[in-house]
Amino acid sequence: MLSAWRSGLAIACLVAATSVALLALGADLSTVASAKAEAVAEAAQDGMRRFGGGRRAAVAIDPGKADYDGRFSFVRLRYGPTFDGYSRREPPWAHDYPRADFHFLKILSEITFVRTFIDEGNILTLDDPDLSLFPIAYMSEPGFWTLSEEEMAGFRAYLQKGGFVIFDDFRDNHRANLVAQMRRVLPDARWVPLDPAHPVFHSFFEINSLDIMGYYGPAEWTGIFEDNDPAKRLMAIANYNHDLGEMWEFSDTGYLPVDLSNEAYKFGVNYVVYAMTH
Repeated sequence: MLSAWRSGLAIACLVAATSVALLALGADLSTVASAKAEAVAEAAQDGMRRFGGGRRAAVAIDPGKADYDGRFSFVRLRYGPTFDGYSRREPPWAHDYPRADFHFLKILSEITFVRTFIDEGNILTLDDPDLSLFPIAYMSEPGFWTLSEEEMAGFRAYLQKGGFVIFDDFRDNHRANLVAQMRRVLPDARWVPLDPAHPVFHSFFEINSLDIMGYYGPAEWTGIFEDNDPAKRLMAIANYNHDLGEMWEFSDTGYLPVDLSNEAYKFGVNYVVYAMTH
């Protein structure tokens, strides 16, 4: 009985969170109704396995591919050893996959004019030639990032040709590894603290303060600019002490407050709109 009550409560939280999030981000009522129905169906199908377990469930990693056709695709960067498609704990680069990726694509498609894939994305290595087809890439847990010589050269070419990368989900001394690996990619590049006046925080939503408690502590935003000139294009952005992907992943469950998920979506949407227009 208690288990059934918990499942019912979880479904109710999921539906409420989905509805409020979409309304807060400007979706119309028909979109909200459709999203509510999808949320209930998903919750019933998987039995809300994510609740009460205390540990992230095993994850099947489908490297699938959203072939380039002009629509925006979420590109998640893969690093480190190859994987066998399934593990008890996902590798660091796959943290929050695939729910974070697909939830973000749904929000992006609903509130902007960016045409997106919805339930498809890409997992690419840093030296994959196809990476150049996609203007924006996302890396989770760069504190564990490692680079081969081929990946170093491929990623350098990607960024210099106009690519934009988001580094998310890292804390403590993990920043040292991010700095060290990016020094190999762009030896002369410098990380610069970002302030709320930068256009990336105003490209779609108006984010006027960065005084934010991140997922792991007080959040900090830093970036790398083309030619180390803050007046030029922002090539890379890092969310230190934060985990936007976690908030996207669980935005339909009630696991996190709706306002925190909404704020996380705002940063992601702004990153995409900025990168697509600069």
